[in-house]
Amino acid sequence: MAAAIRNDTTRFGGFASLSMHNATEAAQELRRAVNELGFLGAMLNDFQQSGPDNTTLLYYDQPEYDEFWQAVTELDVPIYFHPRSNIAQVQTLLFDHAPFLKGPSEEYAVTLANHILGPNGLMMQRNVTSYWHTNIYETTSGNFATQLLQFHMGQIGIDHILYSVDYPFVLIPEGEAWVESLKDVLNEQDLRSLKRGLAMELLHLEE
Repeated sequence: MAAAIRNDTTRFGGFASLSMHNATEAAQELRRAVNELGFLGAMLNDFQQSGPDNTTLLYYDQPEYDEFWQAVTELDVPIYFHPRSNIAQVQTLLFDHAPFLKGPSEEYAVTLANHILGPNGLMMQRNVTSYWHTNIYETTSGNFATQLLQFHMGQIGIDHILYSVDYPFVLIPEGEAWVESLKDVLNEQDLRSLKRGLAMELLHLEE
């Protein structure tokens, strides 16, 4: 991918895809991807399968991953968490008692989001809301509902929300039509932040 976008980095950027089996190796690969290949960060699923039968689940809030997060901090790049389909052991643990909960929205809420912020996730020194104002950002990612955007703006602020299209699951023209309709909802500064301003800041892009 680095070779494919190298000649047009004003239009294209890339996130590294990292194996998270070993924190030291993941940190080294992230540094290589950013410093040598010019990538802008990394995209991870919410856990890594490991072990001879792939049933050992590795979560990145454990002390052994401190080295990886130190590299992220030093490089000052974002890590994009993307939820994945549940494997059988997670599906059984979460939904056997209540199969009616199965579905994309609920599964996202009780896997990635709850693991990061829930009682079994990171030990938090501050309340949850404060982390949204300092450490966590979200994307629209195909959820083109204006009222939902307004709700999130009220909770975490427009300065922590980025526009994105979950292509190919959502078509780009659909996203374009929605974001252009926000001219009647957002002021010029906030709309620019949503469209590109915040992304440029987070990804260290030039105007």
